[in-house]
Amino acid sequence: MPFGKGLKKSGTKQTIAVPSRALAEYDDVPLDGDLEKTIAFVEDMIGANADAVIRRFHMFGKYPAAMFYFCNMVNQTSIHSDLLKPLMYPPPHIDADDIGLDRLKDVIMNDALYYTGSKLENKLAALVENVLRGSTVIAVDGIREAIVVETRSIEKRSIDQPATEQVIRGPREGFIEPIGTNIALIRYRLQSADLRIESSEIGRRTKSKVAVCYMEGITNPKLVEEVNKRLSKIDIDGVMDSGYLEQFIEDNHLSPFPQVQYTERPDKIVANLLEGRVAILVDGSPLALVVPTVFSQFYQTVEDYTERFLMMSAIRLARLVALMFSLVFPSIYVSIISFNPELIPTEFAVAVAGGRAGVPFPAVVEVLIIEVSMEVLREATIRLPQQVGGALSIVGVLVIGQAAVAAGFASPITVVIIALTTIGSFATPAYNAALALRLLRFPLIFMAGIFGLYGVMIGLILIANHLLSLKSFGVPYLSPLVPGDFQGMKDLIVRGPLSWMKDRPSFLRPVDKVKTGGGAAHDVVRQSGLSGEQSEGQSGSSERSDQSGQTGQSDPSPKPAADAKREEGG
Repeated sequence: MPFGKGLKKSGTKQTIAVPSRALAEYDDVPLDGDLEKTIAFVEDMIGANADAVIRRFHMFGKYPAAMFYFCNMVNQTSIHSDLLKPLMYPPPHIDADDIGLDRLKDVIMNDALYYTGSKLENKLAALVENVLRGSTVIAVDGIREAIVVETRSIEKRSIDQPATEQVIRGPREGFIEPIGTNIALIRYRLQSADLRIESSEIGRRTKSKVAVCYMEGITNPKLVEEVNKRLSKIDIDGVMDSGYLEQFIEDNHLSPFPQVQYTERPDKIVANLLEGRVAILVDGSPLALVVPTVFSQFYQTVEDYTERFLMMSAIRLARLVALMFSLVFPSIYVSIISFNPELIPTEFAVAVAGGRAGVPFPAVVEVLIIEVSMEVLREATIRLPQQVGGALSIVGVLVIGQAAVAAGFASPITVVIIALTTIGSFATPAYNAALALRLLRFPLIFMAGIFGLYGVMIGLILIANHLLSLKSFGVPYLSPLVPGDFQGMKDLIVRGPLSWMKDRPSFLRPVDKVKTGGGAAHDVVRQSGLSGEQSEGQSGSSERSDQSGQTGQSDPSPKPAADAKREEGG
């Protein structure tokens, strides 16, 4: 039968009832206590599903009842032993004849059910929605409320080290897909009564659970209100990943720079919550969102704070140099080769000219060809299986690069420039920020090929102007540099000692601004030194006491000189 046949009849269009829309019509329709009507309604809404189970039984051997669930979303062994069996037989301390219809609900909820996550529901639409989420619904004939038991049990992968944010020194745990496990990982590290988690559902059909996490007493309430406001405006069929929400809640949809940070590390989420930010978790996604976001967060890593500040400051500087290399190195090379070759030292200019001899393309075309080839190779390496991708990257870099130089399509210096640029982009910790810099390389190369160094400067000025205009939930994107926050600059280019960073970022406008005491580390050292002196004094006095006791003196304390003379005179 062809698709669509039978939808039109007598020239009029015949509509198909969409289950979710039909279900919305019953949002306020209560249960009437008729078991057969309830079963018919659930069957009509769920439709013909092979995994849908409707189990009829008699509650405590007396009252007709039915149980609704999806067999692949629950543990059927637990359903039979811990849910169905206790409901078919009355509790040992209660006689079945004494259980009337008026007290049946109380006996079920307080005496018979083993599950803690159970509640009563009296709306028809809510029954179907709970079944679709993986819960088990129990309806009893003659009772106008159904029992909803949280029995969802779905196979999940184990907690493992994050694949995109690996560290040498730091926790090895990462988020997984179930939102409940991710919330537990956050609470495991942040055992504070001030942690608040607000839950909602987004998606007309998927009904995806979304959790907003923040610290009460630290996070600005206006920020939490703005986050909830933007999330409430999202109207979409389904949310497959947190990236869907990111594209709806960001301030500037046309900017190549990410305005929302994502991470799969629970420790990173906790650190951001303690600074006054808001975290957003989506059920089914291992990546949590952090807002607001500033540009400096994209070149910072967890190890910047777990290692000592001197070494990590040097590494961060190298990371920033690599970031700038990945953006401007090819365009500067094109502008110097094409417009200002006199800037190259003579010996090096001879080597460059000899390498470019026989290349049929101008420098800008040559660089663009190699850049596009590298991007294609990088994309192919990512999409292929891991075992094949590593071999392809080696073959692509060595064999294809050498073949391009030997064939005269590119000069050796161009291959070296693009290789250094690619390595610099790999040094950027955040993949989405590195992607933005890779995209902006191409306009800079075009402008360098047309205007030379002036084109590069104009392009950088336009990029800086765009960054200055960006905001993330009302926070300037280049904070703390642009507002001139001295406290925040201690963690901007280099990282100062942790004892120096006593305040939370001021651009977040936190309620509690103080994070730690200014001289906490030095006070600890001083106290330890003082206690050492005291312990030495105590040990010395104890030694003197032992010596006094050995000589037979009952009072180890020295006597005044006058008393000693009196005793001698007597």
